[in-house]
Amino acid sequence: MNNENSFPLGKMSEGQKGFFELNDFVRNNIKSLKPYSSARDEFKGSDSNLIFLDANENPFENGVNRYPDPQQIKLKSLLSEIKGVSVKNILLGNGSDEVLDLIFRAFCEPNKDNIIILPPTYGMYKVLANINAVEIIKVQLGKNFQPQVQQILTASNGNSKLLFLCSPNNPTGNSFNKGKVETLINNFKGIVVIDEAYIDFSKEESWLCRLNEFSNLIVTQTLSKAYGMAGIRLGICYASTEIIKVLNTIKPPYNINELTQQRALDQLTISNIINSQVNSILKEREILIKNLKSIDFINTVHPTDANFVLVKVDDANKRYNQLIKKGIVVRNRTNQPLCKNCLRITVGTEEENRKLTKALKDMQGF
Repeated sequence: MNNENSFPLGKMSEGQKGFFELNDFVRNNIKSLKPYSSARDEFKGSDSNLIFLDANENPFENGVNRYPDPQQIKLKSLLSEIKGVSVKNILLGNGSDEVLDLIFRAFCEPNKDNIIILPPTYGMYKVLANINAVEIIKVQLGKNFQPQVQQILTASNGNSKLLFLCSPNNPTGNSFNKGKVETLINNFKGIVVIDEAYIDFSKEESWLCRLNEFSNLIVTQTLSKAYGMAGIRLGICYASTEIIKVLNTIKPPYNINELTQQRALDQLTISNIINSQVNSILKEREILIKNLKSIDFINTVHPTDANFVLVKVDDANKRYNQLIKKGIVVRNRTNQPLCKNCLRITVGTEEENRKLTKALKDMQGF
């Protein structure tokens, strides 16, 4: 029988190999950890018409004199309604980077365990691994920037705790083949983290719709991209209730401040505006891609499911500096694997994209 510090998971869905026992993946110090209990954690009742003298707060009301809800119940409830995922399967972080860091700290033993990443990919996986003293195994993406499934499974070992799949991928922009991803979830003997920061711009369906099928699956999303809230730093983790329980054990008690919670609630209620903005970005993306293909020093415009386009040019350093002089900043990715002479260009407003196109055309022949 499992004690209160155990986090068991049962058998995986049909087709998966063996069992995934979460308790085998949680670090020993986390298993025995008793999380900090804040004043707002201990009082569970309604907050109407009550005098709060339990948290040593300043009593003079100014909108932020009280501690925020440590579990962000109102915000999680709204996300639950929008995404069709139970509140118990949601954890919020101070940006996706905090969510990812919590995953490292919960499941990876420093100087012992390793993670697998698929370059070129989001750079914070490597940074967080280094911060947490976790070995990095790199399996480069293959043809069309797709995961090389057999190489990934062969490279993994008994200390491989996490596999990071960024889909749509940053910086390449493409979504990973669903069959390849499913094979990895079924056969990787650890936790698979699918980073869906750009999913709202993709024609592909989110893996949230299959979250309940895979007990070793974590899906992360963000309000920084499609929802236009990069400035408030709010990342979202979706996973089994058992995984969420582990992460809640180690998260800071008030990691999402009151201003962030309120701004997110306000923005999430105007879905018509968000949808309109996403549709505008998708429309502009197609126009931008068409224009990029007409520029003579752009050799390749890679397919994209994100709000950016990766293009291969004749000389990335030269073209990057030329754009800077014209007042336009893009991302030079030429030093990333498989991205030699590539620039990553975010889809802007109609006016911004028009100025970019003009600048690129003016650079032809120079």
